[in-house]
Amino acid sequence: MRSIWNGSISFGLVTIPVKTYSATERTSSVSFVRIHEKDGAPIRYRKVCELDGEEVPNEEVGKGYQAPDDETIVEITDEDLARLPMPTAKTMTILAFVDAAEIDPLQMDKAYYLGPNGSAATKPYAVLREALEHQGKVAVGKVAIRGRESLAMLRAHDGAIVMHSLLWPDQIRPATGIGPRGDVKLRDNELTLAETLMDMLGEVDPAELHDEYREAVEELVARKLEGGAPVAPKTPGGRGQVVDLMAALEKSVAAAKGGGGAGQEREASVTPIRGKRTAAKKSAAKTAAPKKAPAKKTTAAKTSSAKGAGASTAKATSKASATAATKTAAKTAAKATAKATPGKRSAKKTSA
Repeated sequence: MRSIWNGSISFGLVTIPVKTYSATERTSSVSFVRIHEKDGAPIRYRKVCELDGEEVPNEEVGKGYQAPDDETIVEITDEDLARLPMPTAKTMTILAFVDAAEIDPLQMDKAYYLGPNGSAATKPYAVLREALEHQGKVAVGKVAIRGRESLAMLRAHDGAIVMHSLLWPDQIRPATGIGPRGDVKLRDNELTLAETLMDMLGEVDPAELHDEYREAVEELVARKLEGGAPVAPKTPGGRGQVVDLMAALEKSVAAAKGGGGAGQEREASVTPIRGKRTAAKKSAAKTAAPKKAPAKKTTAAKTSSAKGAGASTAKATSKASATAATKTAAKTAAKATAKATPGKRSAKKTSA
């Protein structure tokens, strides 16, 4: 890795020579070239002088500063910049040590790795790194890289010191008028579901993160090179409008419980928050609470039930016996009558 800036860190009376390396790269991002749609030829940008209309080679391109009158341009040479009284050109002076939470992420710009420059810098470098890590602090100072001065933040990371260039406070735009106006009324259930979903989603594995857009573009280019037609993207349904916030949150929680699959969604029952009980505590309490076992009947209750059942059975048996005896007597009487009067029996059969 090639260093892009060599300087030092001023830590009180201690000076730490360091080399600076770019901590990020843009090689994985998608970049397009401009072409002429008529014939597909690339379009080049040329540096043309506005005075004579001639193209200017790179070695003749210099720097200029627009004067306050917006009409005059003042030429600035590299020698002019080198003579500027800028102590941060080669040294970052640490101004303070603060908690990382005090640095607004909006201020963070580019990131650089700092490494010790020479064997003499190894020990003071390690002392600063260990102090930052042990105290849980970050260092704030000013530094000038590539001719531009900016605020900078130092922090310990993965055995090294990382420097983040910071934007100046006046470069951060206010968020006035961006958020919703007035107080938005939220129900307890909505907050409960949102916090439950936050807890269930958990952490993300950085190894699983990749640029899906770049992969799709590369696949599209490969298909076109082979003469194939682009494949229509699969558009997930149900993302146009959120009609019911509660329903959307419940489905999200159910999908997270089922592993995130669309076909595994199920209903999610929610209990409102009482006080400031967090979703995590609620979930833990819900898991730990044992299921209620059905109440066991006492011996007295069992005896009473048995007696009641016995009485009922006896009544039913007595009733069935009486019914059977009545039917038998009726049959006997009918037979006797039939023998005595055979004519009436035939008439009875006919009418039946």
